[in-house]
Amino acid sequence: MKRILTLIAVFAIAACASQKSTYADRMQHDPNSTNTETILHVWSWNFPTIAENMKQIADAGFTMIQTSPVNACFSPEGGNIKILDEKEGNWYHYYQPTDWTIGNNILGTEEEMKVMLDSAKKYDIRVLVDVLPNHTGFDIDLVSDDFYAAVGGREKMFHTKGLEGIQDYNDRTQCTHQGVGGLPDVNTENPLFQKYYMEFVNKLIRMGVRGFRYDTAKHIGVHSDPIDTEAGVTENDFWDVATGRKDVLGVSLCIPYDSLFVYGEVLQDRNVPEEEYAGYFGQTASTYGHVLREALWKRNAKAVNLLDWYHRAAPEYLTTWVESHDTYCNANESAGLTDAQIRTGWVFLTARQNGTPLFFSRPMNSTRDNYFGDNLLGARGNDEFFHPEVVAVNWFRQCMDGQTENVQIAEDGKAVAVNRGDKGAAVINFSLDEVTVSLATSLPDGDYQDKVYGRTFKVDNGLLTGSAAPETTYIICR
Repeated sequence: MKRILTLIAVFAIAACASQKSTYADRMQHDPNSTNTETILHVWSWNFPTIAENMKQIADAGFTMIQTSPVNACFSPEGGNIKILDEKEGNWYHYYQPTDWTIGNNILGTEEEMKVMLDSAKKYDIRVLVDVLPNHTGFDIDLVSDDFYAAVGGREKMFHTKGLEGIQDYNDRTQCTHQGVGGLPDVNTENPLFQKYYMEFVNKLIRMGVRGFRYDTAKHIGVHSDPIDTEAGVTENDFWDVATGRKDVLGVSLCIPYDSLFVYGEVLQDRNVPEEEYAGYFGQTASTYGHVLREALWKRNAKAVNLLDWYHRAAPEYLTTWVESHDTYCNANESAGLTDAQIRTGWVFLTARQNGTPLFFSRPMNSTRDNYFGDNLLGARGNDEFFHPEVVAVNWFRQCMDGQTENVQIAEDGKAVAVNRGDKGAAVINFSLDEVTVSLATSLPDGDYQDKVYGRTFKVDNGLLTGSAAPETTYIICR
């Protein structure tokens, strides 16, 4: 499904008013739907760096960017300089909120964020912000007094067992009432917390933010989940408030929810109510990412089933990736993949009809021996986001709006063609070998030059043929 903002009137709104949204059934797949957008995850880039690179991001064909968390966060003295260092900081410090105010010493000030947003508007780039209302920082003594006061005091901040860590992630009571990774679990059903958080969200929207990625979303309960009655909770209604279905203490989402791009980090596992979450937002296709990486490791598209999305929600509402900041940093699950392998996966994923793909910007000068490269928070990532193959498939995706897919995989699994109607095709060589491509297509007969390398492919009687270099991709359009 193509999601285009129609916000001419909204941009002129000075004050936010309550509104009622309609909610599509995100479980029912429309086989004719096509997604055209792409997200660049400007991971750990600061606001000035993002602004300076906005034109290049737009030229690369990305339609959205996702920032790291912009909220006040854990900021140890002398820290928040390095991506990963025992003394000089860690990337996950900004995943430890201390207040719902704008600005921190990793990304920059509120004023610098506004400059970045103005630049994004100039280049027609939608800005998504990573938000994490589920928890605070580890050290609850560092949470701001203003934050505690806003929610009714420290005793009102957390769930009854919020300071206990989760032992069983498949137990929905633990999953939604206790701390993920040991981070204290916030009582997101507290109306005072909801009001304070929504004021933060609305301020971001007024500044120009047009979407959100909800960190640890599956750890915030839906209506079918257990209720923390000991904390005075009567209803798991955080998502109703966050998505504009209801207001809280006179505060509501300030623009129609359908004008925002919102997805939640709902990592797939047992007992996760994906259907209920689908009623509120798009979800991460975490299992599909794992399967795609397996194919990349094996350099073979038949090693696994790449056509199944492995999710109960409709694929047009999934956010997809080859890798995320978590798969790269936490257990380095994807960090060993070469840049060429990541590109191969990205072109395959982005050429497809559905999902909204997210490209993770790896650190500058990172290698397979040194994952964090220059190891500087705030700095731009490496050059891969504007590699010619990445750029070509980003624009291909937009041009193929309305064209449904037909994926053809060679018998030996080395080569793939993602056909889009009779308008174009992406050819991907997963292997380390030069391969001769011979795959079915709906392209009309004729000779075609790919958009990146100028290599010629021939279509004769519904058969696409040509040669493909190792771990290289080609974009063909008519």
